[in-house]
Amino acid sequence: MKSDLETALATRILVLDGAMGTMIQRHHLEEFDFREGAFEQHDKSLKGNNDLLSITRPEIIKDIHRQYLQAGADIIETNTFSGTTIAQADYGLEHAVYHINFESAKIAKEVCAEFTDRKRFVAGSIGPTNRTASISPDVNDPGFRAVSFDDLVVAYKQQVHALLDGCVDILLVETIFDTLNAKAALYAIDEVFDERGMKVPIMVSGTITDQSGRTLTGQTTEAFLISLSHMPLLSIGLNCALGASMMRPYLQILDEQSTFAVSAHPNAGLPNEFGQYDESPQMMAQQIRGFLEEGLVNIVGGCCGTTPDHIRAIAEIAKEFSPRPIVADLSK
Repeated sequence: MKSDLETALATRILVLDGAMGTMIQRHHLEEFDFREGAFEQHDKSLKGNNDLLSITRPEIIKDIHRQYLQAGADIIETNTFSGTTIAQADYGLEHAVYHINFESAKIAKEVCAEFTDRKRFVAGSIGPTNRTASISPDVNDPGFRAVSFDDLVVAYKQQVHALLDGCVDILLVETIFDTLNAKAALYAIDEVFDERGMKVPIMVSGTITDQSGRTLTGQTTEAFLISLSHMPLLSIGLNCALGASMMRPYLQILDEQSTFAVSAHPNAGLPNEFGQYDESPQMMAQQIRGFLEEGLVNIVGGCCGTTPDHIRAIAEIAKEFSPRPIVADLSK
């Protein structure tokens, strides 16, 4: 029998939520907000460690989730983009990783349960970490690596265990700038599935960094797809870096060659000189209409600079279109 998620994916275009960081910035939080309770005596500054807010200010994160669900999101992402020991090492909070991921998943599930009109889903957000396994950070030592594949696997396994304990419906490996990092995440997920005797659907989303159509580590969109197609994914897609208009040619490649569902959650345009995103909900939704008219995607949402207003406008347009057909064997 098909799962609720598979049934939904076959019958309509699913809507992913928008930016978490953009919404958090509206609260103008200070150091204390990131310390309240468990971390008041911590010896490093924690301001800006947004994942911690799932523990210290859960009501803020719940409200953001709620706003996206009210706007029409079918899938919301956990507040765990930096929820690995590798990323949390900058704050000296490696010991808090399980708590961050578990609580983030738990509160997202709680908010989804408030909505009874249709099934809503929680995707455990697995970010790329702040290190790359394929490129040296030292131009004078090209053979050096700041992180190994095995290091990444250990870190990702810890995160995945906690997300699954928090009962996420999906695992989303996102904002991939280095496919080797993503391979480590998928290897870790596979090991965790074997250890636990269970599986949940996996979404993968890469980042094309500029109009060359390549990831930061130099892969083309086609190479990115081929590199990860050995895994039985729910979807593969693109997010971040580019606005919707610039993302279109790379989604066309995925549409033509992917045997999985295709997802897209672009930024609200490119950042201006102040680091802000200028595309209005209406502007962005009209650009995404082009994706839908071409039948390029199955899942669509927003990344940097997007808000519940953007997601509401996208959700309204998504209702007008049927999802992209998923062909398991493109040779037929």
